Amino acid sequence: MKKRAASDPKKRKALIVVHTGDGKGKSTAAYGLVLRALGNKMKVFVMQFMKGQWKAGERKMFDQFDGLEVDALGDGFTWDTENPEQDKATARKAWEIIKPKLLSDEYQMIVLDEINYILSYGFLPEDEVLDTLRQKPETLHVVCTGRNAPDSLIALADLVTEMKCVKHPFKDQKIPAQKGIEF
Repeated sequence: MKKRAASDPKKRKALIVVHTGDGKGKSTAAYGLVLRALGNKMKVFVMQFMKGQWKAGERKMFDQFDGLEVDALGDGFTWDTENPEQDKATARKAWEIIKPKLLSDEYQMIVLDEINYILSYGFLPEDEVLDTLRQKPETLHVVCTGRNAPDSLIALADLVTEMKCVKHPFKDQKIPAQKGIEF
C-alpha cells in the first residue's frame, strides 16, 4: 500500500468558504464546520445575521460548547420586510460587532450566517465587507452562508459550494418548516 504524502504545513492557509444556492443546507454545512473546528480545539464565533433572537435548535446546542461564541442580531427573514431601513440598521449593528472580531487574532473560525443575503439586498456595502475579509488574519477561516452570494465574494473565496434544490417540501408539497430540519 502506497503511503500518502504528508501535507506541507507551510502551504496550509485559512480559507474563505462560501455556501450559496437555492437548496437547503448552507447554514447546516457551516455548523458542521463549527463542530469540526471545536473538535480541533479552535475558537469559533458565529454571527447569525437574519435569524433573530428566537432559539433555533442549533442555538440551543451551541450554548453547550466551550470555545464557541454566538450572536444573533437579525430582524427575521428580511424577504418579508416592511422596513428595509430597520434591516440595514440591524445589519450595520451586527457588522460593527463582527468586524473587529474578523480583524483580531482571537478566533480560528468565524461563520457569517446569511451574510450573502445581507450583501445581495444591499444592507451592507459589498466593498466594505470584502475589504475586511481581505485583511483577516492568515489563521482565520471565514464561512459565509446564504443565497445569492455576490460574484465578487465568490471570486475572493477559496472554496464555494452551491446547494441545488432538487425537491423542496414546502414548494412541492406545502409542508411547513420542520423542527430539527429548518430550526
